[in-house]
Formats: sequence, structure tokens, C-alpha cells
Amino acid sequence: MTDILILEDEESVNRGISFSLEKEGFCVRSCRTLGEARKALAQKYPDIVLCDVGLPDGNGLDFVSEVRSCGSAYIICLTAFEKETDQVMGYGAGADDYMTKPFSLSVLMLKIRAYLERSRGLRKKRLYSGTLIIDAEAMKVYSGDQEIVLTKNEWRLLCMLTEHPGRILSKGQILEHLFDSDGNFVNDNAVAVNINRLRDKIEPDRAAPAYIKNVRGLGYVWSQECRWGS
Repeated sequence: MTDILILEDEESVNRGISFSLEKEGFCVRSCRTLGEARKALAQKYPDIVLCDVGLPDGNGLDFVSEVRSCGSAYIICLTAFEKETDQVMGYGAGADDYMTKPFSLSVLMLKIRAYLERSRGLRKKRLYSGTLIIDAEAMKVYSGDQEIVLTKNEWRLLCMLTEHPGRILSKGQILEHLFDSDGNFVNDNAVAVNINRLRDKIEPDRAAPAYIKNVRGLGYVWSQECRWGS
């Protein structure tokens, strides 16, 4: 089982990440201070590390350097800053990737899954569903050879739906996991609006959706099969 070590001092963020990862079947060890994380690292070297940069008892980049000096874990830095210099320092310390808060848990999951596919030697970088190609690393979507330009919220919504093909997602789940984190959306109508905008861009026939179907009274479901490939 993939072992993921989380170092994040903000309780709500830590809890949200931990819950999402555990739900997907990962072994999660949650820490909120450098001291706790160092003890966890000494007990067992993780497969993946999610590390906050700003911590109450030190700099998360110091922990990134320690993890990197011990092995080849996949390290994602989490930060509230978006400055290029901060990212350069993170990569210099040994991080593999960077996510700026607030971020989508769906995008984080795609990054983790993309890494796991690569690490297994399968070299699968893209998700295929119908005529759509979702490039998780580049965060781009194509219909055949034509790129589909999505907004940040449309990308988040697409990621969430394709993570769970065939599963009905309620409006409440979509609000909680995608939109509430930015504080931009607070009602069910916002979900319908964003679903319609995404449909306008990806559905071959808007009147008869092939990808996103509405289950009356319950929510929405991604109805096409999804598979990883090169």
C-alpha cells in the first residue's frame, strides 16, 4: 500500500487531504509540526510526501531536503505563496512538484495517480474517456487533436467527475470539494451553471450529453469509461 506522509500545520487542510487520500485507499500519516514529521520519517520512509512550507516550528523546505537526502520519495510542496523564487527554492531543496493554496484535491489526486502510474513503469500520462484526452501533467484537455480551453473551476470539475466514473456525485459534494475552498460559490445553482459551461465545451451534442449526465434528485455522473494510457 502506498504510504503518504503529510506535513501541514493548518488543521482543516490537513484533515481534508487526509480524508480524501484515505478514502482512495492510501496509507496516510498526518503530521502538523516538523518534530512530528521527523519522527514519522525515522519510523518509516514514505512513498510520497506532501509538505507545507510555512510551519510553526521551522521551514518545511528543511524537511524536504532531509527527505530527499534519505531516498527518492515523490515530494509535493504546499504553500500559500505563488512567487517564482519560492518555487525555485522548493525545487532546489528537492521537491518534485508545487501546489499553491487554495488548491483542488482533485488535481492533487491526479498528480499522485500520475506519479504512481509512472513509478510502476507503465508510463501512463493521460486519461482517455470517449474522444477526450486529459493530460494530468500539463493540465490540458483535448478532443482529438483540438485543445479545449477550460477555466480553473471547469478543470477542477472535470477532474472530480473523471476521478469517479460511474459514481453519482451530489451537488453538495461538488460544492464542498471544489467551490467552497475558494469561497466563490455557495449554492446549488452554482454547480448547475458550471456543469452547463463544461458541457458546452466537451459535449458533442449539448442536447444529449454523452459525458456528464444528470441523475434527477441525486446529482451528476460521468458516464463514459476512463482509462490511463501513454
